[in-house]
Amino acid sequence: VSQVANLTLVSSACDMVSTAYASTKESHPYIRSVCDAAEKGVKSVTEATASCVQPVLTTLEPHVAAASEYASKGLDKLGEKLPLIQKPVEQIISDTKELVSSRVADAKDAVSS
Repeated sequence: VSQVANLTLVSSACDMVSTAYASTKESHPYIRSVCDAAEKGVKSVTEATASCVQPVLTTLEPHVAAASEYASKGLDKLGEKLPLIQKPVEQIISDTKELVSSRVADAKDAVSS
């Protein structure tokens, strides 16, 4: 999970969502109260679940470690085949706009000639 979270694409997307969420909460008092209540609920459920799940996780630790290693290798291969995931969202959007703009310009040139 931490390896996925550290991917540039994922972390920049999370940052964008977090910024939008904070901005929305700040701008709209009714939404803020709903979000605050939801956050408290999630925190309570997380705390309650953590204590119940801990014994199970301890038992499954060797299996979790094996799955984690397998997933890590898969993410490494994915990173090699899709270098896009190493770029921030802003750069991907910018590159896409540039590519589309270039293709549209090429199409206009072809039509006009």
